[in-house]
Amino acid sequence: MDRRDFLTAKRRKKDKLPTQQPVASRHITSGINPYAGPWTDNEIIHLLKRTMFGAQKADVDYFKTRTVSQAVDELLNPTAPQPALPIKEYTTSTQPGTPDGNIAQGTTWINDINNDGTVQSQRIASYKKWWTGVLINQDRSIREKLNMFWINHFGNESQEVGYGNWIYRQHDLIRQNGLGNFRQMIDAITKDLSMLRYLNGYLNVASAPDENYARELLELFTLGKGPGSQYTENDVKEAAKVLTGWQINFATWITTFNTNRHSTVNKTFSAFFNNTVITGRSGATAGQLELNDLLNMIFATQESAKFICRKFYRYFVYYAIDANTETNVIEPLANIFRTNNYDIRPVLSALFKSEHFFDVLNQNCYIKSPADHVIGSLREMNVTFPPLSDWNTNYGMWNFFYASMANTGQTLHDPPNVSGLPAYYQEPLFHEIWINSDSLPKRNQYTDTMINTGFTRNGQRVIFNLVPYVQQFSNPGNPNDLIDDALKFIFRNQLSYESKKAIKIQILLSNQLYDYYWTNAWMAYIASPTTANFNVVNNRLKPLFQYFLNLSEYQLS
Repeated sequence: MDRRDFLTAKRRKKDKLPTQQPVASRHITSGINPYAGPWTDNEIIHLLKRTMFGAQKADVDYFKTRTVSQAVDELLNPTAPQPALPIKEYTTSTQPGTPDGNIAQGTTWINDINNDGTVQSQRIASYKKWWTGVLINQDRSIREKLNMFWINHFGNESQEVGYGNWIYRQHDLIRQNGLGNFRQMIDAITKDLSMLRYLNGYLNVASAPDENYARELLELFTLGKGPGSQYTENDVKEAAKVLTGWQINFATWITTFNTNRHSTVNKTFSAFFNNTVITGRSGATAGQLELNDLLNMIFATQESAKFICRKFYRYFVYYAIDANTETNVIEPLANIFRTNNYDIRPVLSALFKSEHFFDVLNQNCYIKSPADHVIGSLREMNVTFPPLSDWNTNYGMWNFFYASMANTGQTLHDPPNVSGLPAYYQEPLFHEIWINSDSLPKRNQYTDTMINTGFTRNGQRVIFNLVPYVQQFSNPGNPNDLIDDALKFIFRNQLSYESKKAIKIQILLSNQLYDYYWTNAWMAYIASPTTANFNVVNNRLKPLFQYFLNLSEYQLS
């Protein structure tokens, strides 16, 4: 698809979706050999926009002092502390039967056991506000972008789980394991309270095995449904038997294993799994021992590593995987994954340091998710929020930006179903799903609001402060340099000279023909930053950036 025509693309009817992977028309033949090309602002911005939410100029300047390898290593090895815990910022219900008074305002609720539905609904909302704040205040690493990848991968709907505490625990489990070992993370997520509840694992008993989690474990979490994944329906049934006996203690919120509910028969699997037989066991350790056997069997296949590497590719690089990409990128990455015993960091390191990742055809080709659009814009425009100690104001502000993402198709920790967000799996459109006749106007309304009025809470306002934003550029008094620098950060492709000249004259120069019309106004403000001089330059910058952020190019990363 032509990059400038993507907004006009029409979706195909569901019954017309192809069953094969889409074939890319980009003809990329590069592989995972280390990238040895130029290391300029362009490459740094590409790396940061894909591994973080937005590319702040300060971060770009920081990574200029590193090599490609050093930059990737830093992104994959976070050193900043984990974010502060979510707190009770909601108003405690006064209805009978909904006590929450033992948790004081401004303190965390994560360890407080409360089975009331109203309270838990408030905590789910609180969690989503908190997570939005974490995204806005992210450290200089891949941690937040990758955390969102894994939470979407496991596809739990917080509203269906119904417990804000459990959803936070799952978030933290993923956060702690997201750069660690994938097999260990699958082991932990299998026994996670939210997962046990969402996919009925806690109802899985020997007398009536529930296949829900076993099916998604194979189809969505580890093996996928690609041509190389040939597990059978009987494999799902046998895996369900392996997983019988795990329960939730609703009084203590602890996962337990009940040996009386566990199937002790031998479980026999298909030729895809080399006809493996998992010996049925009894006793307190039976559940974990058989789970170990099940995961060993799954991860002994070739397909699990390929499946996850394809998902990494579609999330961080591009949605279409053609034969060249499968051979030159996916298969070598899968080999690295297996060789490193399913440790995640070596795979991502090889991908982000590769010539393929920096291939020009993999730049400026990815439609921003709502999180990339909203969070990325806040970070790139250096929006200033109140100090974190002012939790009441911040949570209210974070809720506005959470709603902005939800209104354009991305509700945090609440995908439409267990498959996650359609943009990451739905053929043939994938990320093109993000843009439609409803979401695009809302995206533009969001950026228009942030340019013109911002959002105010408790008398404090967050807004795109355009004057200090352009002050960080090398030569903002020159309208040509200002436009070039702005486009370098907010666009991933360059407009033509003619287009930039027309924009300059018609907007920044207010239809005047000479550059000094802007330069004089800017220098007057620098010399005397009065309100009147500020308004002169700010009122010219507003329509300029409003125009830029409404162009289709701004939706690309």
